[in-house]
Amino acid sequence: MNHHIRRGFSFLHDHHLWNVDKVKSIVADHSHPASFFCGGSRNFDRFIHLFDGVFVLEVDPDTLTRRLSERPPDEFGGKPAEREFVLRLHETREDIPRNAETIDATAPLTSVVDDILSRCG
Repeated sequence: MNHHIRRGFSFLHDHHLWNVDKVKSIVADHSHPASFFCGGSRNFDRFIHLFDGVFVLEVDPDTLTRRLSERPPDEFGGKPAEREFVLRLHETREDIPRNAETIDATAPLTSVVDDILSRCG
């Protein structure tokens, strides 16, 4: 992969931060029975303790590669260099919370959702 491109992805990844005050505000809002946050953040250690549970949707490298290759080029992961970057993160497990529960995301979407909801009580 071109060093300049890799450095650009790395810069974006390293600076993908969630607004901690906004996360705290959503967590504090009890007007809904449950709130789900989706995605990842480099600064999760600043707010993850506020969550009742953390789930990691896990897939094998072949499934991840196939799913990324099905994305259009204008969606992140749709270009070969982006796929390579994502696969490296998948392999190294960077930014994966250690206390997260793993969900088999190779299953059909309805099964994945049912699995998450069943673990939420």
